[in-house]
Amino acid sequence: MQKNILVTGGAGYIGSHVVVRLHEENYNPVILDNFSNSEKSVLNRLKEITGKEFTLYEGDILDSTLLKTIFDKESIDGVIHFAAKKAVGESVEKPLEYYNCNVVGLLSVLEAMLQASVLNMVFSSSCTVYGQPDELPVTEQSPKKPANSPYGNTKQIGEEIIEDTVLSGKNLKSIALRYFNPIGAHPSSLIGELPLGVPNNLVPFITQTAAGLRQKLTVFGSDYDTPDGTCIRDYIHVMDLADAHVQALNKLDSINQNSHFDVINIGTGRGNTVLEAINAFENVTGEKLNYQIGPRRAGDVEKVYAQVDKSKNVLNWETKYSLQDSMRDSWNWQKKLSNA
Repeated sequence: MQKNILVTGGAGYIGSHVVVRLHEENYNPVILDNFSNSEKSVLNRLKEITGKEFTLYEGDILDSTLLKTIFDKESIDGVIHFAAKKAVGESVEKPLEYYNCNVVGLLSVLEAMLQASVLNMVFSSSCTVYGQPDELPVTEQSPKKPANSPYGNTKQIGEEIIEDTVLSGKNLKSIALRYFNPIGAHPSSLIGELPLGVPNNLVPFITQTAAGLRQKLTVFGSDYDTPDGTCIRDYIHVMDLADAHVQALNKLDSINQNSHFDVINIGTGRGNTVLEAINAFENVTGEKLNYQIGPRRAGDVEKVYAQVDKSKNVLNWETKYSLQDSMRDSWNWQKKLSNA
């Protein structure tokens, strides 16, 4: 019997790749998206990849009536919760929007799940919960520092809300995946990161600069305590990340107790500087990038990368794609977009 999985934000960058992996693993994804940061063209692309038209609900996670309708009609077996605002810089400028969407939105989804007796949730968390860590690599036991941004704080609060719900005796099983920096695109080049307006993330800015859509790339800060002075991140291919969500869902299914909460880092276990990422792009594509060094950006952490033993041991999962693979797939996706 196919299980029906509600994917909130399922037309977004990570959500769309997870929809593909769910389909490949014989789950039936049901998409909820308000298209505030995604395009409806993604749905046709998903159909092209999978040969299947997925059930879509266009609307907002804050709409409790809509959520009740979905749970009533679709016999949902579990939820993968992505729907959230996610730009660190923007969250510093618009904190109330972030708390409303990311925190109140999570409450809305949890309440609807509990009312419908849907017990399994994979939560999209983030390495931003660690703030600027004292030691690297960060483990799941690393103390959570004050977040460097309202975005990071919403993820800290989100984890606490889910854990408190589990501890309250409610029948809820949840794994929060703390992932690092997703990049890359589906190997078909049919889906990938599609930022609306100016990208907030490094790799789409790299590809858009190489494609001539942006005049130049600014590297924010060159005076950090790193080998070349630029920030260090753990860049993970979105296909690896999508696979981790399916593995987390499988894990929840295998847990016999009624309530469970766990947090798991999802990364490569390696850190790369911004300049190393730029060099990897140039080397794998043969494109020279026009970039300049600029001042540091508010909310940015100096360096962070994952300790990944737990993801191997608990989820039986590890990354398959390299930084070069990610850059190649990102560039192929950008070229396909530019030629569309």
